[in-house]
Amino acid sequence: MKYYSTRDKSLLYSLKDAAVMGLAPDGGLFMPQYIPKADIDVVFRKAEKSFPEMASYLAWLFMEGDVDRDALDEVCRQAFGFDVRLSHIEGDKYTLELFHGPTFAFKDFGAGFMGRMLGVLNGSGEDLTILTATSGDTGSAVANGFYGVPGVKVVVLYPEGKVSDLQESQMTTLGGNIFPLRVRGNFDDCQRIVKEIFSDSVFRAEKKVTSANSINILRWLPQSFYYFYGWYLWNSATGKYMPEITVPSGNYGNISAGMLAKKMGLPVKGFIAASNANDIIPKYLETGVFEPKPSVHTVANAMDVGNPSNYERILDLYGGSFASVKADVRGYSCGDGDIKKAIREMYGRYGYVSDPHSAVGYNAAVHYGADGFWLSTAHRAKFAEVIEDALGRDFPLPDALERFLGKEKVFTPIDADTRAVEDFVRGL
Repeated sequence: MKYYSTRDKSLLYSLKDAAVMGLAPDGGLFMPQYIPKADIDVVFRKAEKSFPEMASYLAWLFMEGDVDRDALDEVCRQAFGFDVRLSHIEGDKYTLELFHGPTFAFKDFGAGFMGRMLGVLNGSGEDLTILTATSGDTGSAVANGFYGVPGVKVVVLYPEGKVSDLQESQMTTLGGNIFPLRVRGNFDDCQRIVKEIFSDSVFRAEKKVTSANSINILRWLPQSFYYFYGWYLWNSATGKYMPEITVPSGNYGNISAGMLAKKMGLPVKGFIAASNANDIIPKYLETGVFEPKPSVHTVANAMDVGNPSNYERILDLYGGSFASVKADVRGYSCGDGDIKKAIREMYGRYGYVSDPHSAVGYNAAVHYGADGFWLSTAHRAKFAEVIEDALGRDFPLPDALERFLGKEKVFTPIDADTRAVEDFVRGL
């Protein structure tokens, strides 16, 4: 399998080159040369055995010839050694819980897979610098996914004052090969810096820089796997066949991976793109015009994205046709007040404590009366301040999260300036 840029399909790259480069030389995102068809019967037989076994089958469709099958099996066993659960809330309301990994967020799927697979592809090769921007959960997942990986240094950019205390602790208390930068700006500044550095081919070659954001093909592809597993769990629970899947969305890597799964043959009615006040894609679905704007801070901060990078992948998957996108996707957005109201409603009616991002998914699913499930993308404990504000009480942290708090945070404050970040990376 070769990989092309969303901006130029004529240039093809190997999986290793695409993963190490992160972005294509022309600034586009990498996509597989063709979308393989999964044998759904095989997928679900594998799913009956385990998520890692199913994931290895799906990954092999893209990676045959690039990696040894036994090595791929081992990567999947290590990366996906945690539960994926479908919770029945009430009636036809179901949510797929993707937050049972090491940092309690769905991004553990992509980051854990990428960290291990990059180690396999790179072997004992050249040292690499991972550069990633985060609005919350990506940074902690990447930091933990790559912590201790030989030959890899990780630089995480996050906006000052716009991530939760726990999220910051998960990024800044590891040390070792993890280097957090607290940026004086917002997430869009962090993402802009990463994109500008990636457009500097000389610097990228000098420091062997790649990204672990969802723009990276190794982060993005494995996110498609849990859509298949979610379908298997939902079908087993309900006997139904064509779910509409609601996806809390910020940078649109998650939902575009679901679209990839659909193109691979997953029987899905469609998707709901559930947004907070940063409603760029819902507006696009209304008007046909993609109009980025500065992000605004919300209580669902991991979705505070004003210029979602994976829009390019969505267009590519649908051949640039707005009508085709609109046929598969419905948009929804809500503000902080509605998010907190949803948290209260789920707890009051069902005794279920939701994090703010998943609450956006709940709101969207209820708004449309969707028959399917919504994705729960983070554990409520990662947003304790929001939960306490919404419900007027706190909840104990899981032991695995408690260990991050109380440790000394080590980070470097830095201006939202690309040159300053490049100088920092040069000094590592």
